[in-house]
Amino acid sequence: MPDPEPVLLTTDTPWGVRLTLNRPAKLNALSGELVRALSAAIDAAAADPRVRVIVLEGAGRAFSAGYDLSEEAAGGTPGPVEWRALLAADVAATLQVLDCPKPVIAQIHGYALAGGLELAMACDLVVAAEGTRVGEPEIRYGSAPVALLMPYLIGQKKTRELLLTGDLIDAVEAERIGLINRVVPAERLAAEVDALADRIARTPPEVMAPTKRMLNRAMDAAGFRVAIEAGIDIGAIINAADTPEQREWDAIVRRDGLKAALAWRDRRYDERLAGDPTRVDPD
Repeated sequence: MPDPEPVLLTTDTPWGVRLTLNRPAKLNALSGELVRALSAAIDAAAADPRVRVIVLEGAGRAFSAGYDLSEEAAGGTPGPVEWRALLAADVAATLQVLDCPKPVIAQIHGYALAGGLELAMACDLVVAAEGTRVGEPEIRYGSAPVALLMPYLIGQKKTRELLLTGDLIDAVEAERIGLINRVVPAERLAAEVDALADRIARTPPEVMAPTKRMLNRAMDAAGFRVAIEAGIDIGAIINAADTPEQREWDAIVRRDGLKAALAWRDRRYDERLAGDPTRVDPD
């Protein structure tokens, strides 16, 4: 049986296209294949004159649990040069969403974690179902955020709290601090996003595209791209650091598998991430 398409396209909308991350058994963990397919789909939607708005959603129980840790575990222990190349490719895919000339709405539910949350943050608007949990728990397994978007959305203090603890927050708190735009009942999520996309689609592309560019340039004037580049460099060093915890992590992955390593990671902190989907073995 052939593997399912990593990204599904729904084009029967009056406003544009829905792109669905389609690895539901893996909680839409961002594999290399999925990231490449999403990049191609964004390019195609941007070039299609019939598309006014792009909606990004996830199949199954979650929007995305972040980058696929099973791929990382299988890849051994690359050094900082190799890590930098890997991170740069992932950042480029995230910024492609931010720089898309057409508005992109993230429709999130379940979980949006780590690289999955960064992907949502790169969208112009984020609408979440009630009960959605978001966060960047990378520090809990010796990594760092791939694309440093969060401080440009919610400021330094709250970003530091979330990134240095790795804690998750619910959608209501995420809306309160400005990380997402709206929280709606789960059964109304798709309909609310449809209505929002329909409203936005009424703006001509000749007005929408430069408006997005103006907003992005405001972030750039505040140092956004410089910070992103610095984040890639420093993130490569962090990911390649040979700490005792990282060596123990690698040993558990090799001996007992990724799921056991994730459980060990959580025990080192507290029980609040008992429902963290990154504990699910992507294999």
